[in-house]
Amino acid sequence: MNGQNPDQLIEIFNRLFIPAQNTRLDYCQAEELEEPIYLPADSNYPHHRILFAHGFFASALHEISHWCIAGKERRLLVDFGYWYEPDGRSVEKQREFEQVEIKPQAIEWILTKACGGKFNISTDNLDGDPKAIAEGRGQFASNVVKQVKIYLQNGLPERADVLKQALLDYYQGTKELKSDQFQINELIDTNSPQ
Repeated sequence: MNGQNPDQLIEIFNRLFIPAQNTRLDYCQAEELEEPIYLPADSNYPHHRILFAHGFFASALHEISHWCIAGKERRLLVDFGYWYEPDGRSVEKQREFEQVEIKPQAIEWILTKACGGKFNISTDNLDGDPKAIAEGRGQFASNVVKQVKIYLQNGLPERADVLKQALLDYYQGTKELKSDQFQINELIDTNSPQ
């Protein structure tokens, strides 16, 4: 994502949320896990952990976005207790996946914009039914745009708002994001299979 350093994001997140939420952001360790995951604190680790993939800045923001909307009880469960249907989903399963992803991807877009980066919407189904991807992509993008506008008008979840402001301060020195900065044409790329 435009050269942003995941180490800086880790430092900002951990400074804010280790003391306030007992939650730390870190890389997935290859020997430990290959996929991003949220792990609640346990006898081996005193902090809840958001582990993101392969040092990718965008993966960190995506995992953080899920954490920002997870309630207190969900934050006590591995991966917040959410189901995950792997790549290769049918049309029906893809629509279910997209419904669950609207809010996290809206938050991810806001956080990405706060960092000065370009957001790439993800339907996360590269090996799935091409019809499932093509038919729903435009509607999914439209739903994400609507949710961003709702968040900007009515307010983000508290943790997302705290992080958004810290990222704006660090990356841009800007105090707010405006609704007109989020346009659907940023999300629809006819060349992208995702």
